[in-house]
Amino acid sequence: MALDGARLDAFGGEVHALLGENGAGKTTLLSVLAGLVAPDAGSVRLDGVEVRARSPRQAWQQGIGMVHQHFALVDRMTVLENLALGRGGSGLRLDLAAIRREATALAASVRLEVDLDAPVEGLGVGERQRAEILKVLLRDPGVLVLDEPTAVLSPGEVQGLLALLRRLAAEGRAVVLVAHKLDEVLAVADRVTVLRRGRTVLEAARAEVDARALAAAMVGEEAVGDLVAGSREGARAVGLADAPAPVAALRDAGVGGRLAGVDLEVRPGEIVGIAGVEGNGQGALARLLAGRAVADRGRVEVPAEVAFIPQDRHREGLVGGFTLTENVALGLHRSPRFRRGPLLRWSALRRRTRELMERYRITAPGPRARASALSGGNQQRLVVARELEGDPALIVAENPTRGLDVAAAAFVHRVLRERVGAERPAAVVLISTDLDEILSLADRVFVLVRGRLRPVPAEARTREGVGARMLDADGPGAGS
Repeated sequence: MALDGARLDAFGGEVHALLGENGAGKTTLLSVLAGLVAPDAGSVRLDGVEVRARSPRQAWQQGIGMVHQHFALVDRMTVLENLALGRGGSGLRLDLAAIRREATALAASVRLEVDLDAPVEGLGVGERQRAEILKVLLRDPGVLVLDEPTAVLSPGEVQGLLALLRRLAAEGRAVVLVAHKLDEVLAVADRVTVLRRGRTVLEAARAEVDARALAAAMVGEEAVGDLVAGSREGARAVGLADAPAPVAALRDAGVGGRLAGVDLEVRPGEIVGIAGVEGNGQGALARLLAGRAVADRGRVEVPAEVAFIPQDRHREGLVGGFTLTENVALGLHRSPRFRRGPLLRWSALRRRTRELMERYRITAPGPRARASALSGGNQQRLVVARELEGDPALIVAENPTRGLDVAAAAFVHRVLRERVGAERPAAVVLISTDLDEILSLADRVFVLVRGRLRPVPAEARTREGVGARMLDADGPGAGS
């Protein structure tokens, strides 16, 4: 049962944060509000009056707008055309020029700029997220629901969005925010609700709770440990003088107009962190290192076996219609342990899937469940579990904790540290829009700006130092 008597009371004029572990029921509860899911019991009330939104359109008509965790844009259309969907107009034609002016002004005011004429299918995850947020805000909803909107935004964009949410609440709207980063919640929320296993276990004003209290409500006091913000161990100091030979190397590598003469060496036993605003070539770099793209200039040296955690689990990480076992088989089908001649040993694969479910705390009915039936966070855990299985020499992780709750994110971080500290250490390239993640894990830090990779010196490895270099394409070290 996804929900079991869950309750959420959001008031006009407030930002209300909804928290919970992956699979706790957050998205399901919000989907009821947005007309995507019909509840078996209970009711939805707006201004004290019971309403029944049987479709997203009906929810829109009642003033409820939702920014979904999983994108709802039409790939073949431009961003502007997507923003125009569902908008009324005079006569038989939409006034696209008016929508463009409105969207341009709004995007500039909230620092979520995106190319309105770009086809959605060519956008990165962060750019798609910006387009989703703009699409909802353009409809001026009275109840605004955002399901993990900050997951792939840059620090500046996150701060701009949180400031916008405060302004929208000040105008009298009810703003409901799902977020996994407790510092974001504590910075913006007026009140907080925590779900656990489909039930509401905490309703409190922001002033009544701190990060530890929220984490304890989410996962239990006994499991809190080092989950609260600021308790993660820092990166190790690594010297390269006596370092082993590189596992992977890029020499003046370029991919179209997305990467420009990138030089990078990655060695066993280190985590190389690459920060940057979405759309600066991160995807091209990740796929080049993972062996999924071909450079059109320079030289690329990568090992045969690379673990790749893509940031878009739906397009690249999983097949939604496959079972969990079948998705695990996509990564293990070459292993002799799971083959008998040309045939796969499905019983062995199911056993391994159960083991991965237990180790990575994947909440699902069993190995035969469809991946599409899992919550977003549990889908991400499945991708991480499959890719980190085995003994890869190189791990390329692109926003690996996107959509994960605080406990699951800490677990992924711990696994990455274990891999670089193992007897046969792996090399890790961590490409992330989360500066806290980069600064916590990386032994060396780079920023990627307009396809150019720039090293960050040790004295500048702070949120401010890295953030400034992410936005400055021509600053010190450009092109190095």
